[in-house]
Amino acid sequence: MGYSGREEMSEILNRTTAGVDAQIEPVLSAQQIMEYQKLVQRTAIAPHVQDYAVRLVMATHAKGTAGKSSDDGRFATPMVNKFVRLGASPRAAQSLVLAGKCQALLDGRAAAAVDDIRAMALPALRHRLILNFEAEAEGVTTDAVVENILATLPVRAE
Repeated sequence: MGYSGREEMSEILNRTTAGVDAQIEPVLSAQQIMEYQKLVQRTAIAPHVQDYAVRLVMATHAKGTAGKSSDDGRFATPMVNKFVRLGASPRAAQSLVLAGKCQALLDGRAAAAVDDIRAMALPALRHRLILNFEAEAEGVTTDAVVENILATLPVRAE
């Protein structure tokens, strides 16, 4: 994203430190927001698309970190196994699915597709991964890990 320029920085300071009360006008009512939330939840998602979201999250789990799971590290890439200390939780899968459904609606479609899940992967996952010291030492970012998973995870289940 980069740093703010001189004018942008001054504007940020003017808006946040001058003690001026902003005039806020609601765009949606609470009722409308709840109706949109229900619409998103009712939006269709095919089983294979939801499974892709599940496998995408599971691909963030390094081998040996899943506890008693029978899928321990099954979907992890070598990069995940080398650099991820803590992978994403079920909330990440919820985030991926709901964001994918929103993306489909915004695009005028009634059902989420794999491409919607893929498009939401970085914003939904980047802050949910904890990398190890080796990743930090080598300059590996969570974005690089997620991009690696996206590049290698098959769309269709094995």
